Amino acid sequence: MNVMTVERPGMLSTLQDTGRFGHQQYGVSVNGPMDEWSHRLANILVGNDDDAAVLECTLTGPRVVFAENTLVALCGARMRITANGQPVPQDRAVLLRRGTVLDVGERLQGVRLYLAVRGGFATEPVLGSRSTNIRAGFGGHAGRALKRGDRVPAGRAPRELPTTHIEKLMVQSGMPVLHADTVDVTPPAEHGPTEHSPTERDPTDSAPTPRAIRIVPGPHWSAFSAAAHAQLTTLPYSITQQSDRMGARLQGEALALKAPLELISEATAFGTIQVPPDGQPIVLMADRQSAGGYPKIAYVASADLPLLAQAMPGAALHFARVEQADAELAWRATEDRLQEIRHAAARVLRS
Repeated sequence: MNVMTVERPGMLSTLQDTGRFGHQQYGVSVNGPMDEWSHRLANILVGNDDDAAVLECTLTGPRVVFAENTLVALCGARMRITANGQPVPQDRAVLLRRGTVLDVGERLQGVRLYLAVRGGFATEPVLGSRSTNIRAGFGGHAGRALKRGDRVPAGRAPRELPTTHIEKLMVQSGMPVLHADTVDVTPPAEHGPTEHSPTERDPTDSAPTPRAIRIVPGPHWSAFSAAAHAQLTTLPYSITQQSDRMGARLQGEALALKAPLELISEATAFGTIQVPPDGQPIVLMADRQSAGGYPKIAYVASADLPLLAQAMPGAALHFARVEQADAELAWRATEDRLQEIRHAAARVLRS
């Protein structure tokens, strides 16, 4: 069995598959990836199904060694990555020779990086998922973030990796790492989810490039004042240091209700924008609680949730109201683009 040994865990490295669905009525959080685009992209590039478990690395990554030759892909936040000291590219399949030290170093841009291995990580599922629930202490690897010395099993792919030209080159050259042919992983043109965070500076640009995050009015939109509507869609809101995988806490102009509102708690969704009594909005994220009772002014469009997941504390966010149909079209464009990438990646792996 292929095993990944952790020499350095990084700040917060947890196993996440697509999530633990069907248990919110029992108070169990969904969990899963914060940046679904990058999670799915990494799996696609190594030939996995979407629901294979990958390693989500926050702010800094791990240093790991695999016991067998391993096909990996690293997507999402930009970080300094080397294999036995050689630079490793992101957003493409990379074959590591067994024993090679993969070192995911400092963050350059974004927040969360996803490391996928062919066959996925093969820890024991809990309630049908390998996602880590840190607060409850189950799932993933021992229900927690990785620690130094952990040994994490990697599964075998449904079909063995063909003997490709990259494997032949590795054997002939003795090199520790070889890259597969490049696949175009450009996201849908508008508000592409792998673009940099809303106001982070691109090293090639002379000024920050703001990215408006699309929102759809929620069930309590009409309960908020016209001023609150204008504030949310025209003024910047910054991500506070108290933000985490449970929710992105925002700071800005307080959003006021027209009148006090009594609500019954109900199930929550990824991207719900709740407004507590202080008027400072909270966007519920992957580790959200199973139910909530604050007014829901809006929902972040699913296609734009990765932008929020990759935004650093302190980043200024801008929101733009769209209709439900527009959000659905954006989601469909993302799904279609991922399928195009899947077909292209499959051709590379078969070559």
